[in-house]
Amino acid sequence: MAELLRMENISKRFGSFYANKNINLDVVEGEVHTLLGENGAGKSTLMNVLIGLYQPTEGKIFLHGKEVNISSPGVAVEQGIGMVHQHFMLIEDMTGLENIILGDKRHKSPLLQEADDRKTIEEIMDRYGLEIDLDEKVADMSIGMQQRVEIMKVLFRGADLLVLDEPTAVLTDLEVQGLFDIMRSLTAEGKSIIFISHKMREVMQISDRVTVLRRGETVENVRVADTTEQELADLMIGQKFVENTYEKVTNASEPELVLKDVSYHPEIKHGGLKDVSLELHKGEVLGVAGIDGNGQSQLAELVTGLIKPESGTMVGPDGKDIAVYSPQSFIDAGLGNIPEDRNKMGLVGDMTIAENLVLKQTESDRFSLGHGKWLKMDAIDEFANRMREENDIRCTSVNQTARSLSGGNQQKVILARELEGHPSVLLAVYPTRGLDIGATEFIHNQIIAQRDAGCAVLLISADFDEVLKLSDRIVVLFEGQIMGTYPGANPPIKEISLAMAGK
Repeated sequence: MAELLRMENISKRFGSFYANKNINLDVVEGEVHTLLGENGAGKSTLMNVLIGLYQPTEGKIFLHGKEVNISSPGVAVEQGIGMVHQHFMLIEDMTGLENIILGDKRHKSPLLQEADDRKTIEEIMDRYGLEIDLDEKVADMSIGMQQRVEIMKVLFRGADLLVLDEPTAVLTDLEVQGLFDIMRSLTAEGKSIIFISHKMREVMQISDRVTVLRRGETVENVRVADTTEQELADLMIGQKFVENTYEKVTNASEPELVLKDVSYHPEIKHGGLKDVSLELHKGEVLGVAGIDGNGQSQLAELVTGLIKPESGTMVGPDGKDIAVYSPQSFIDAGLGNIPEDRNKMGLVGDMTIAENLVLKQTESDRFSLGHGKWLKMDAIDEFANRMREENDIRCTSVNQTARSLSGGNQQKVILARELEGHPSVLLAVYPTRGLDIGATEFIHNQIIAQRDAGCAVLLISADFDEVLKLSDRIVVLFEGQIMGTYPGANPPIKEISLAMAGK
């Protein structure tokens, strides 16, 4: 097969820091080429160079054997390169069709040519098996549908090379298989895909070749047919990777949090709760299994005080019904929270790492004078640097913005902040979504350490393997209802799987 792309000795330096250093990457026509590496290994930086968001400090880019200067994202589109970002770039109040044609310049007329564009888009949809409701607003679409709109955007603009950045991070297993079917249709037509993922099983399933990056440099290029999951994991982290297993707790102590017949908009199948009852005990991990969108977000909002149940009760550790539903009252009661969306709910992106680490303690005597009137910046810096060291937060300085960190390091900042207060209840919602195996293992270890210290942990995850690995007990949530409670030790996997499907 002919070579489509070659990135030769690419370096990208920020000040004295090399995010990429002498990286070599080649992609041939009709292949899925996976870019594999830990959070912060330089994958996103390299792709931002490819699509013209960054200019390389050194190195050259060749397309079809000819050197090109990709000076902007617009030039990348002209060269047939399209990227689907991990965080979608869609306008929620617009329809699928409007998002796809937005900014396209194929028509000379200043007037919209919606009928012609719709016909072209429908032909592409039929060709690659992309099912999209073009007239539905993005805000009303499932995550999987939104992703198909993003893929259609780049195909509509004529992309021959698609970059998919962590495309499976927010998808259900069924949606992942649908995405892989689309990817196979694309490569069968000669299009090429750069696939960024941390999930070894998926990498082995869909990839032709893998390029491994570590700390900004190329480590290895291998054919999937010639390697194993274990070998790739070892290459990625630079040492033998051994996944931990955890003993299950079967005799947890008294309840820390009790929900009794709790309902919240029970008439909404995929956005409500109906007669939910569960007990969360000290010193255990209670895992909530279920396909994403079956009431998990509402359960998390309830446990963090963002919403109040319409009926039913929540009983706190003092044995009394919770009277005030507000985030501050739950924080004061000892709640630690790893939220569903680390960017929207967990961090203030434009604030520094140090500032994010002390967000919940700005009025404490430890970090302020006069109950928050004057901050003790030396104490904050000292604390932040200690947290950086203890939690392996990889950054150039604790005074850089949280937004500038990789996803895994952002999650470590949240974890450090939430666990520093030794919470009595820890809510962990999709705690490792989009993280590499090293960061995932670190967070799993921290969650179990909290459990072993007596914390009551409520784990909500769409990753069934994660629920099985960490949970001492498992409840299944389907259409806002608890379908059953199961032991974490020797769990009846088939029975749980059926319950997740509502059977």
